[in-house]
Formats: sequence, C-alpha cells, structure tokens
Amino acid sequence: MRSTMMQVPLNLCHFLERAGRLFAGVEIVSRLPDKSLHRSNYGEFYRRSRLLAEALEGAGLRKGDRVATLMWNHYAHFETYFGVIASGGVMHTLNLRLAPEDIGYIANHAQDRVIIVDDVLLPLFEQFKAQTRIERVIVVPLTGKPVPEGYLNYEDFLATATGDWDYPEMDENDPVAMCYTSGTTGRPKGVVYSHRSQVLHSLVQCLPDAVDMSGKDVMLPVVPMFHANAWGIPYAAAMIGCKLVFPGPYLHPDDLLPLFESEKVTVSCGVPTIWLGMAQVIARDRERWRCLAGMRLTVGGAAVPESLIRAFDGFGIEIIQGWGMTETSPIATIAKTTQLQPDITEDERFATMASQGYPLPLVDLRIVGDAGEQPWDGKSVGEIQVHGPWITGSYHDLPHSEDSFTADGWLRTGDVAAVQPLGFVKITDRTKDLIKSGGEWISSVDLENAIMGHPAVAESAVIAVAHPKWSERPLAVVVPKSGASVSAEELRAFLEGRFARWAIPDAFVFVDAIPRTSTGKFLKSRLRDQFRDWSWEPAA
Repeated sequence: MRSTMMQVPLNLCHFLERAGRLFAGVEIVSRLPDKSLHRSNYGEFYRRSRLLAEALEGAGLRKGDRVATLMWNHYAHFETYFGVIASGGVMHTLNLRLAPEDIGYIANHAQDRVIIVDDVLLPLFEQFKAQTRIERVIVVPLTGKPVPEGYLNYEDFLATATGDWDYPEMDENDPVAMCYTSGTTGRPKGVVYSHRSQVLHSLVQCLPDAVDMSGKDVMLPVVPMFHANAWGIPYAAAMIGCKLVFPGPYLHPDDLLPLFESEKVTVSCGVPTIWLGMAQVIARDRERWRCLAGMRLTVGGAAVPESLIRAFDGFGIEIIQGWGMTETSPIATIAKTTQLQPDITEDERFATMASQGYPLPLVDLRIVGDAGEQPWDGKSVGEIQVHGPWITGSYHDLPHSEDSFTADGWLRTGDVAAVQPLGFVKITDRTKDLIKSGGEWISSVDLENAIMGHPAVAESAVIAVAHPKWSERPLAVVVPKSGASVSAEELRAFLEGRFARWAIPDAFVFVDAIPRTSTGKFLKSRLRDQFRDWSWEPAA
C-alpha cells in the first residue's frame, strides 16, 4: 500500500504568500534611528519582499548565492528574511556586535556576494569590507540622507523590479539562511538552515505547549535579527500574521517599556540581561507599568535566575525560558508546567520555570557522561546531545569534528545537565565552565543564579581560578544593584545552607559591569584572563 497524500515540499515562500493573501492589513511597526515610528503592514511586506527577490535575480544573483545583512530590527530587515529566500539566495545575517575583523572573516568565509546594510551602519561596514568578496552594496536609507556614491539605494534597487515575476524552482532541502556561532572559543562556525528545517521549527514554535504564538498576539522581538534567525520569530510571525513591532537599535528598558505600552505588545523575546534591567525599572514604579500585566517574555541565551522569574510573576508578567543554540535553529526545549504536574506547589512551579524545560516535539535529547548515556533521574549528569530535523548535522565548509558530532550523528552541545523523569532539563554548566575543586565538581551556573537572588545583586558570573591546593576554586564577580551595597561576608552567609561549604566561592570581586559576548551572554573567557593571576589569601 502507498500513501495517497500529495508530495508538497515544505517552503518558506508559502508563508510569504499566506501573509500577503490573508494578513495584508495587519500592522508592522518599526522604530527608526531618530526614534520615529515607521508603520507598514503585511501587504506592503509581501509586495516589497517579492520586489527584492526579483531585483536580486535581475542583478545576477544565482541560486545558493549568499546575501549578507548588516541591519538592526526593522521592516526592511524583515523583507530580506523572505525576499532573499524567494530569489533562491541564502540570507546571511552578520552580527554587528562583533569586532570588525571577525565580521570580515565571517563574510569572507561565507563568500557573501551582496550585502544589504543600514545607512547608520555604513561606518562599521567600511572597517571590514576590504576583507570580503562582496560585489554589490545596497544601503537602506533609514535616516533619509543621500546614499554614498558607489552604493545602491535600497528603495531605488526595489524600483528596478516590475512585480511581474514568479519564484524559481526550489527543493525543501535547499539552503535558505545561515548564521555563524558567536565564537567565544575559536573561530565562529557557520550553520546553514533549509526550507524544511525552518518550516517545521515555525510550526512547533507556535504550539500552545511551546511559545504559544498566535495571530492575536503583538510580538516585539528584542533578540537581534542577526542572532540565530531572531529565534525563528520572523518566519513564525509571517506564518500566523501577528502584529510585529521592531525596536530598531533601542534596547534599553526606558525605550522598550513605552513601546510595549503604546503598541499593546503581548509577547516579547530576549536574553536575560535585557529583562534583568527591565525588572529593576518596573520595580521602581510598579503602578506606572501595571498596564503590562498579562505579557509573556520568552527568554534564552543564558540561564534565567529563579529570582527574576519570581520578580516578573509579581508584576503579572510570565517568563517562559527556552534553551537552544545557533545549531538548533535555535529552540530545542521550553520550560512550562505540564498536565503531569497538577498539584505542584508554588516553589515547585518556579523551579520548573527556572529549568531549561522539556524537549519540543521532533527534538530527541539525551545526556551522555563518561560511562555512556545517563538515566533521566534528575541526578545523573552528562553532556546534552540533540538530534532532530532543525538540528545541524555539520558546519559550513568545515571538516566533520568528533568534538561537535557523535559517530551516530547527534550534536554535542557542550552543555552539562541532568534530566528529571518528566523530561525537564536542568543545565549545570558548560563543559568548559565547570569548576573542579579538590576532585569535586562545582556548578558555576547554580552559584550565579543563587547570588543573583540576593536583593542587592544585579548580576554575577562565577569562574574557576587556579588554586595551589585545590586545583581550582570558584571566584564570584558581582555587580551590585544601583544604589545598593553588599559585602563578601554577606554573600557568603547568604549562600550558606544552600551549598556545601566547599562549593561556596572563596572570593567575591565587585565590578561595575561584566563583559558580554555579542549575544549578551557573560564572556567568562575574558574574566578568566582578567583574574588568571589571582592571589588567594593564605586562609583559603
């Protein structure tokens, strides 16, 4: 017997057509560099994305050619997400927060032929363009100023298209987009996504037991569109036709909160550092921001302290933690309570929300230790390994590595975790961030989250520092909250009873800020370099 179902390839261009046909009047709002708001809709998005595809094809773009973007979050960047793909090209988002030489390396390694760049980011492009093979530069005139000679105005480029155009032939496994890892160790590595991977990721992302996005939502992606496909939000939003609000380059709580209010945002997504700052602003004037009650904030990129989840819960705002990476498109797990937890206590609910959650449908997950695959008992730990239709099986133009992939084809994530019997993942650390002291393993993540639970602490990062007796000892780098003060003795006492005495940091260093990667994670490699020659007190 054979199936009677149609053999229809999965294709992101279906989402573009759907958006233009069903959701033409739904609004798309963008904050521009002068902080004015640009208002458009899905009808214009559909028309202009197709014009971009036709113009790229007319300019000689061949199937599979890479088109780079160097842009903030706004309407034109959203158009490139579909216009480049519709032309048969591969959209390659460049991380504008990297050092220019690193951006140049990435653009060159990807063999980008075309770049679409915001006019406000041209000075950055000028710093690395000589490293690249880019042939055509298209400038989005966000400020309204003339585009420099030798470059193409984005609006003029769209005007070269007629609108009388149809999509080239595509296969569901064709490449559509690529993104490079942040490269905190070694050179960044390229991950290439397909129509199939991103369609499936979008469908699952919108499930009620996942991010639970619907057409009734108003979505504001704080996560940059150059970071792991903005967590798949642009594709999912076009699929369901929800109102989109783009913040441009303005990601401070003082800029975001009024936009949440004026545009009636119901769901937003970003890294924990964004929400840490926002919680402090809301706490100073709870009555002013009572209008935000009912919002959902999806969080990823780093572990979320339980104290932050509790703080937002007190504001009537739900935090939904997800886990993933560039290699997983990026969402692989989501932290929500399930039907198997009907009678959990409040503390158990918050502990569940502070975990990395359960695997999404179609994602297989296992933890592997020195003795092999570990049981899901909540105690046994090992490296998280994942497998699924939106998980990368290799890196672009790099040889296969046993450090990254297992012999049976699973992705080695480098995250160390335990998994509870119900499937909830609790990450204890990155393999390179675990601290081994006197033969015992210490989780820097657990210590960080506990320290950030102190009312006077804004942020904390814990690193391993060489020790003459214990091999390594934890050192805590702490940023106090504005106007607050806290001592090492107070923090040590705060941790006592929560951790074994040998796991509590021997030293606390107080700083104004913790260095971060381009995606907002703590840059522990820089901290380890900074405190490499730390001198322990004799008593330690």
